[in-house]
Order: sequence, then structure tokens, then C-alpha cells
Amino acid sequence: MAYVRWLKELGRGDIRVAGGKGANLGEMMRAGLPVPPGFVVTVDAYRRFYEASGIGGAIEERLSGLDVDDDAALREAAEAIQSRVRGAAIPEEVRRAIAEAYRELSRREGVDEEFVAVRSSATAEDTAQYSFAGMFRSFLNVRGADALVNAVKECWASAFGARVLFYRIKQGVAGEALIAVIVQKMVDSEKSGVLFTVDPATNDPDRLVIEAAWGLGEVVVGGEVTPDRYEVDKRRHSVVRVIGRKEFMRVRDAKTGENVRVDLPEEKATAPVLTNEEALELAKLGIRDEEHYGAPQDVEWAIEAGRIYILQTRPVTTLAERAAKKPASGGEVLLHGLGASPGIAAGTVRVLASPEEEGKLKPGEVLVTTRTAPDWVPIMRRAAAIITDSGGMTSHAAIVSRELGLPCIVGARDATKMLRDGMVVTVNAREGTVLAGDVTAGAEGEREAQAGAPPTAGGAPPAPAAGAPPVTATRLYVNLAEPERAEEIARLPVDGVGLLRAEFMILSALEGRHPRLLLEEGKGDEFVDRLAADLRIFGRAFHPRPVIYRAMDFRSNEFRGLKGGDRFEPREDNPMIGYRGCYRYVREPDLFALELKVLERVRTEFDNVHLMIPFVRTGWEFRECKKRIDESGLAGDRRLELWVMAEVPSVVYWLDEYAALGATGVSIGSNDLTQLVLGVDRDSEVLAPLYDERDRAVLETIRAIVEGCRRIGITCSICGQAPSVYPEYAEFLVGLGIDSISVNPDVIESTRRNIARAEQRLVLEGVRGRAG
Repeated sequence: MAYVRWLKELGRGDIRVAGGKGANLGEMMRAGLPVPPGFVVTVDAYRRFYEASGIGGAIEERLSGLDVDDDAALREAAEAIQSRVRGAAIPEEVRRAIAEAYRELSRREGVDEEFVAVRSSATAEDTAQYSFAGMFRSFLNVRGADALVNAVKECWASAFGARVLFYRIKQGVAGEALIAVIVQKMVDSEKSGVLFTVDPATNDPDRLVIEAAWGLGEVVVGGEVTPDRYEVDKRRHSVVRVIGRKEFMRVRDAKTGENVRVDLPEEKATAPVLTNEEALELAKLGIRDEEHYGAPQDVEWAIEAGRIYILQTRPVTTLAERAAKKPASGGEVLLHGLGASPGIAAGTVRVLASPEEEGKLKPGEVLVTTRTAPDWVPIMRRAAAIITDSGGMTSHAAIVSRELGLPCIVGARDATKMLRDGMVVTVNAREGTVLAGDVTAGAEGEREAQAGAPPTAGGAPPAPAAGAPPVTATRLYVNLAEPERAEEIARLPVDGVGLLRAEFMILSALEGRHPRLLLEEGKGDEFVDRLAADLRIFGRAFHPRPVIYRAMDFRSNEFRGLKGGDRFEPREDNPMIGYRGCYRYVREPDLFALELKVLERVRTEFDNVHLMIPFVRTGWEFRECKKRIDESGLAGDRRLELWVMAEVPSVVYWLDEYAALGATGVSIGSNDLTQLVLGVDRDSEVLAPLYDERDRAVLETIRAIVEGCRRIGITCSICGQAPSVYPEYAEFLVGLGIDSISVNPDVIESTRRNIARAEQRLVLEGVRGRAG
């Protein structure tokens, strides 16, 4: 048996020997593409280990009859099998072959011990039929023969990870899990990223897309930063670039050899990674790669000392079934703003000053206004796109647009002055620009193609996803508000609804009236009937998964916009920290009683619907609110979960009291928490540079909340925008031990991957810690 084969000896016909990835690398090397030198620890080496160790019988027994839809059973089986693999001895002849090949590679590179990248390569991986993208283990900057042998064994163990078992069984990949391992010279990347030889969002074969960041490419593949995006027209050889903000990079530490994070100064974070010449050179290599394989390719690349290396190629397996038309070039740029909800749409401008003017907006027009509030939602539904003068990523317009799947630009400052009714414009929310005229014939198609794709400030499409979601210990919930989307979102891989905003449903039930006006008219029961009907939709769609209903959290300025609101609402200079949330329930128990009645009625059919109280400031407030609940028909409902929103920093000091009063869960609202920790109005575009959910003070407050919940034994979640916008937030939260994370529907898939990656890193660090 040949336990080691050099890459230059392999080709596309050697998948059974070198796995899909190894065969591809050998094939690329034969085709003259710049592939780093290396070798493959073959499938025969794995087979020898599998047979000599005697673990086969135990593995087959564990997999026999395994129900992969049972998360607990799947995780238990995966952990048990991987433990057996790690504990088994590698035959001496296999160990010797690996060490000798490593010494030869080092000698050829002129060093004693070369840094190498160690990557799994399964026989069913990176083929036209199966992707397995991101499921098997890879290790970077491995140095020394012993370290290499250990990394090879970890790659073998990864063949039995929960995600791999789930995907294999669901895809019907029969037989033994055969895996090879690639060992290549480690490229000390100055720049790196991914390349798609076809636009994965539109299926456009004439457009090649490159994503680039500083340092190692894992920050791009893992979605840790917003990379630059370069769109190359294959025919005209022209480059259109959208520069992302790369807050940090990962590089190899010269002393330790470990990958380390290096924060980047603003000038480098916002500087273009590639020159146009480099982008075109990469495009040429991508086109050669595609022509050689005869199919669109997903390529990983790196640049070291000005030299481009191709690290990996695989067929693009996740192209949309329906191609969307690409936006045409051209069109004068009229405005710039923040692209808060991705997509491109064209339409006639309609500038509205208030919701009372809703009759002016025709379906498919572009809504332009200063800002939006909950009473704008029925109007927003009719728009093709939305532009606001003010606001940031957590403004009402941004959040609702992402919920509705509408392109949205916020913080455009002078939109209501520069745009006029009747103008035809194109809203490019991927780039945050408003263009004169209709320069895209495929806005609707693009919106459909982007459904479910995570929004990024640079507009970059997500990396292709594997066919099965990763299995995570941290639960992934979704933020929702629209009953119309309940069935659709319930089919996605989420563990429940972590934040069900009441406001959309309540507005529909109120029909534009202030709730006190509705009570005056004697229509309280009618309101309960309507709201209960909408809430049942969520309970039914997600049952038995939990649905956390957040009670009404209108602010006084938002209530004043409703019919009769000026009679009942105070005028407040700063309603954001005014009469809202829990205190309103204490002061107006008759309105709160209506919501409690709705919840009581729905829970007779769907006991997965629970209650969350927003904007709780003090123990006194929550105590009084709990009294109202105990006086309602929910008093004897012991299965009801009662959640508290952690939006006010005082929650850190009141956690024990909240738990003693009956709170079973805490959900961190990072939007309000950030503005109150930093003293920044989150709706102000002037203060936008100061509003940062990643600020150290905010992170330490979140840490205190999570650790406090763990100490007193109640569940902790987060439902603000931070995890939906910043991929690195998932790693931070998982590291704290948070129980669940709730995000917008458009980032479910990417957040699940980020959570899985963070959990895997914690496990690996634990293993390394024990080994040390």
C-alpha cells in the first residue's frame, strides 16, 4: 500500500486514493496552476489505521440505526466515535511514511521543519454531487513531524463529526467514510480570499466574483470580516470593486508560529486589498481553472510576496435554480447611504412626510422619508425599496426592511430634499447608492436570489453552504414579526423564535387606532380576537419549538402617530428612554390585560408560546408587572416561561430579584443596551460613529449578564441586531456560555456556521489545554 503520494503524481482520477480535494489539487498542478507543493496521506493509510486499531466494529455498532434527526443521539454518537479514533494508535509504518514525507518536503523548501497546512480530503468531498464544505477539519501552521501526525489523526476523527454524519446519511452517501489528508507548504498569506468563476447570486456566467481580505483566508471563508468584493467582467476584463471594512486580520506569529489576530488601523481596514491588476490576474487563473474542469468553480487563493497560489478548487454546487438578471452598469450616483438591507430595485420615487400620506404610495414605488416607525409598516410592505435620511443598522427602517426582504438605504441625510416625486431611481442597497434611472432589469429576481442570504456592508454574497446545517449546542433562534413569514421561516433550521415582536400584529389589530381609543369604543374583545389569530399562526408553525412573544413596546412618539394618540400620549423630548415597556404595563394594566388574555387563549392550543417583558428598569417595576400576570388567567400556568429583556444596564444588579420573582429567562436586547451603556441615541446618524455594539463597555455588560444568569440558573439569550450584523459576535457569545442566539431570518445559515465554528474552537482549545 502507498501511504503517501505527492501532489504532482495525482490527478482527477485519483479520488479513491487522495479524496476529492487531494485529487483536485493534483489535477490543478498538472494543469499548470500555481499550487503550493505537498503530499497526500492516502486513503490506504486511513484504512490501515482503521483496520489495525480495531475500531471498525464499535463504529458500525454506533451508527447502526442512528436517528440523525435526534440531535442528542447524533451528538452522543459523534463524540463517542471521535473519542475512539483519537485514542487509537497509528501503525508505525504509517507514522514513519508521514514523517519521512514531511522531512522531504522541508528539505525541498530549504528548511529543517516547514510550516504546513493539513487538510482533510474525503472521497465524497468537493465532487460535483457533494460539497461537504467546511465539515472536515483543517489545521494551519503545523510544524514538526509529531504535530503533523496528531493533526492527521484529528482529520480522520473529523470524518465522524455530527455534521458529517448528518450530511452523509441525509445525502445517502453509503459505505465506509474514507478520508485522505493533504499536507502542503503553508502559504504565509499577505492577502487571501475566495473566487467564484460564476456569480453565485445571479448565475451570470460572464461575471466572476472575488472576495479578498488581509492575512489568512479563514476570515473570509468564516465570515469574520466584511471582505472587499471585486466583480470581473470576463469579456471586457473590467473590474468593479466594493471595498469592505476589514477590522482585523489573522497572520502567523513569527515567534510562536500560531495564528494570531491583528487589529487593523482605519486606513488599512478600509483600503482595497487588491489592485485591479491583481484582480484581473486572479480572474485569469479562475477562468483557466473553470475551463480545465468544464464547470463553474469555487476557488480559495492566497498571495505571498506578490505570488498568487491556488489553495483549493471545487465545483459550485449551490447555484440558484433561477438566475436573476444582473444590474446594468451606468447611472449617475445621486446619493450615498448605509446599505442596511441587501438587494437592488428600481422604481418611481415617492417622498412621504408621515404615515397619513400613505395613499400617495403606489405598490412598487420607492419610499423616501426621514425615518420610519411601527405605524409605517403597512406602507413599507407596498414599497419596492426604502430610503431614509436618518438611521443606522439598528434603526426601525433597517430592521423592518430586512424582515420584509426589501432593499433599504438608511442615513442618506438629504434624500427627502434631493429626490422628488416621479423621479425614477435604482436603489443599490448592496453598495448603499441611489442611481438615476432604471439601470437594472432584474431587481425582483435579485431579491429572490438573495432571500435567506446574510446582508453585508460590502454586499458580498455568502460562501456556498453545505446541504445540511451544522449541529450546535448553542440554540439558534430567529427574530420575527410578520405572520405571513411564519410558515416559510419555520421550515428553516432554527430552534424557535427568540423574539416575536408584537408591534406588527398589534398595529394590524388596532387598524391605525390608539389602543385606548379602541377601549373607549368597546372593541377590546375584537382586538383580542385579531391578535390571537395572528399569534396562533406562529405557535402552530413552530410547535413544539418555543416562540417568545415580546409584549407591546411602543414609545410615546410612536403611539402619538396612531388615531387618537395625541389625546392619550405625553410629549417627550427623549421617548427612547421615556414612557415605554414594563412601566407602561404597571401604569396601564387594562391594556396589558388585553395582551395577557391573548396569550392565555393561544396557550390553550399552543403551549410553546411564552411571554417576554421589554425595557425592565427596576425590581419594583417587574414585581408590579408580575402581580398583573398572577391576577390574569395565566396565574396557574406552570409551563409558561416568563422572560425579561435585558436592555437597561441596571439589569446586572437586579438579576437575582427578577429570578426570585419568577423570571425563567433573560434576553439581551443589544440595540437598547448599547445606547444606554454608551449614552448614544441609536437612531441618530450624527452619533452613528459612536454607536458600536462591540465597544468594550457593552461587551463587559453582556458578559456580566450572561455570567449572572449562569450563576442563578436561568436561561440567557440575545435578540439584538449585533449577532445578525457582526459574525465575530457569535464567537464572543459562545465563549461566554450563552444558551441561545436569536438573529434575523437572512443570517440564519451564516450564524449557525459561526456558532459551530466557535464551539469547535472551544473544544479544540480544551483538548489542547488538557494535552498541555
